[in-house]
Amino acid sequence: MNRRRSRSSVVRACLTWCSASRQMCGHAGPEVLLERVGNAGVITLNRPKVLNALTLNMIRLIYPQLKKWEADTETSVVIIKGAGEKAFCAGGDVTAVAEAGKSGDRLVKDLFREEYTLNNAIGTCRKPYVALIGGITMGGGVGLSVHGQFRVATEKTLFAMPETAIGLFPDVGGGYFLPRLKGKLGLFLALTGFRLKGRDVLRAGVATHFVESEKVSVSIYGKMRMPAESVLLSQSRPVPASGMLFEATSVEGIMNNLKTDGSPFAQKQAEMLSKMSPTSLKLTLKQMQAGATMSLQEVFVMEYRLSQACMNGHDFYEGVRAVLIDKDQNPKWKPSTLEEVTEKSVEKSFQSLGEHDLRL
Repeated sequence: MNRRRSRSSVVRACLTWCSASRQMCGHAGPEVLLERVGNAGVITLNRPKVLNALTLNMIRLIYPQLKKWEADTETSVVIIKGAGEKAFCAGGDVTAVAEAGKSGDRLVKDLFREEYTLNNAIGTCRKPYVALIGGITMGGGVGLSVHGQFRVATEKTLFAMPETAIGLFPDVGGGYFLPRLKGKLGLFLALTGFRLKGRDVLRAGVATHFVESEKVSVSIYGKMRMPAESVLLSQSRPVPASGMLFEATSVEGIMNNLKTDGSPFAQKQAEMLSKMSPTSLKLTLKQMQAGATMSLQEVFVMEYRLSQACMNGHDFYEGVRAVLIDKDQNPKWKPSTLEEVTEKSVEKSFQSLGEHDLRL
C-alpha cells in the first residue's frame, strides 16, 4: 500500500471524483458498475430501486475485480459507492436466502462463503479502499465498507446491524469490528439493532470521516478541504451511553440491568430486546465475546459456522416471514424465551463444520 498519500488527500480525491461522475451512475443496467477512472478503480452498486441490496452475482463480479485492481500497479485507490440518493447498501437479499434455504438450494452455503471471502479481501486489501457510505448502510453493506481503510459518512448515513430481529446475528465481520468499538457500544448495537445516523456514525468509530453531502457536490470546483477525521466530533450529540447496562456475561444479566435501571432509555432497550429472537441474542453475545480476541479471518470462520446453524434452524425463516414477507411484526420464536435457549444449543452452533468450514 502506498502510504505516502495522506488519509485526507486520498479521501478528498475520491470525493472529487464522486462529484464529477454522479451523472454516470444510471438507474438501469448491470447490478454492479466497475470502472477505471484515472488511477482509481470504482465500484458502484447499481440497484437503487432495492436500496442496492447485495446479491451473490454482485459478489462474484466485485471480488475478482478487487483482486485485479489490488495487483495492478496503475490503480492506486479503490472506491465503492451506491447508486441513487437513498442507500449505499441496505444489506443482502435475505428473502431470497430464506427461499433458498427452504428448498435446500446451495445458495445458503455459497452466498455466505463468498460474501465473507469478499469481506476478508476488503479487510486485507493492500490499496487504499474508500467506501462512500451516504444513505442506508446495513448488514451486507456494512461488510462492503467497514473493513476498508476509509469510510466516509454524510448526514444522510443510516447505519445499523438489525439481524437479531430476523433470527440471524450481526455477521459480515461484525464479530470483529463491533467488539472493538468503545466500551460496550458494539455489543449494544449488535443486540438491539440500534440505528446510528449522520455524525454519530463517525463518533462511534464506524466511519473514519464525515462530510456534509452538499460539500461533496462543490468539491469538483476545488472549494472543499477534506476535514481531519476528528471533524465535527465536538458538535455531535453523544452516541447512546449503554455503558454499565450492557456490562454482563449473559443476555439475562443485561435484561436484568435494563429493568433494574428503569430509565426511559433502559426501558426502551429492554422492550426492544424482548422482541428479538432469544436464540439470536445468545448467539450474538457469544459471538461478540469470542470475536474480541480473534483475528478477522478467525471471525469469518466462526461466522460461517453460525450462518449455517441459522440456515438449519427455525428463527431465521420465521423472522423473515414476520418482518419482510407478511410484515405482521409478530414472529413466533422457537424457543420463545431466553431461559429456554440452552448453553448446549448455543455451543453447538459454534462447532467446526470439518471439511465444510470456511477457508480463507
